[in-house]
Amino acid sequence: MIRLPQPLVLASRSPQRRAILTQLGIPFTVVEPGYIEIDPPGERPSELVVTHAVGKARSVEGPWVLGVDTTVALDGDSLAKPADAAEAGAMLRRLAGRTHTVYSGLCLRCAEAEHVRLAATDVTFRDLTEREIEWYLGEREWYGRAGGYAVQGRGAALVTAIAGDYTNVVGLPVAVLVDAFAEAAAPADC
Repeated sequence: MIRLPQPLVLASRSPQRRAILTQLGIPFTVVEPGYIEIDPPGERPSELVVTHAVGKARSVEGPWVLGVDTTVALDGDSLAKPADAAEAGAMLRRLAGRTHTVYSGLCLRCAEAEHVRLAATDVTFRDLTEREIEWYLGEREWYGRAGGYAVQGRGAALVTAIAGDYTNVVGLPVAVLVDAFAEAAAPADC
């Protein structure tokens, strides 16, 4: 379905994004982005992920470059990667028994064209006991994960419902990626 004349350059350190591209059979190389993420106070999470995705894609050289950023949004706040277990626990307590939105910004850059997309998926958490939160924190799966959880791992036990693209919650929204590739394949673009 997705055929590129040259391998894609993934501007990301995310093992989840690598796994999804591998699952799709898309040849790629990984280059750590030179972009520094700064989250200005008051910026909407949906705008923040798009800004970061574009910044990541622009910071890496290559004929086809993919930049992606994901965050968890609740009550207008962006719950990015927690700094430590205490912050992860605070995030999980906020998410417990509630529905939040996972936003991913995606920028596929080829030649001078940038194909930018936004994906949104609603995720509902179970009511969590303190014991369940402590168990999950002990698993250390929260490390490096927006919102402090990984739905593709043990974090699946925290979730009761997902409305939208599951792969977006994992970290790379496949539906919008395919759409961006289709647009980029137009002869005028790349």
